[in-house]
Amino acid sequence: MSDLHPSSGSLFMVVAPSGAGKSTLVNALLAQEPSIKLSISYTTRAPRPKEQHGREYYFTSVRDFLTRRESGEFLESAEVHGNYYGTSRLMISDQMRAGTDVLLEIDWQGAQQVKKQFPDAVGIFILPPSIAVLEERLNKRGQDDPSVITRRILAAGGEIAHAPEFEYVIINQEFATALAELTAIVKASRCRYAQQAARNTSLFAQLGLHGILN
Repeated sequence: MSDLHPSSGSLFMVVAPSGAGKSTLVNALLAQEPSIKLSISYTTRAPRPKEQHGREYYFTSVRDFLTRRESGEFLESAEVHGNYYGTSRLMISDQMRAGTDVLLEIDWQGAQQVKKQFPDAVGIFILPPSIAVLEERLNKRGQDDPSVITRRILAAGGEIAHAPEFEYVIINQEFATALAELTAIVKASRCRYAQQAARNTSLFAQLGLHGILN
């Protein structure tokens, strides 16, 4: 059972195999939808070039991460490609109780954990147009060693197999089209009954509508 009221802000989960363009799409969405707050996760992996602590991630040690996890600080956590990732429960709770939309960039394991606690969370899976294109993008990115890229390509098939678990799937072949589809999903989700009721309490009361349908 969720510890948040179902008529609070929307929770979006964006998942994709490495190299599918998830972060680029999310950053573009946030630029045009500033009311969405990005959840900043903790991770034990090393920062990539130009990444900053507290902006892309909270970078921490394995020991600190495991201590936080044992204390129940994380809403979800997972080990991906040899590194730990976790989402702060406090940040999610505070934002959603205030009626703010929150977006999570997580892996499929984390999405499964979040969905158990927040069944109304909107799951969006980003697919590449092909594995060949995925490999090409990883190589062009130039952020990982060849061995890491190989490991990510091998893992992609297993990650993609979880796409059926998500409400929405976007094929990121042409960026502008993929961004338009992602934006459309966000806008449609805001029109769900519970979200409209939370944002328009006076109107719903005047019309004799209950906040939540049973």
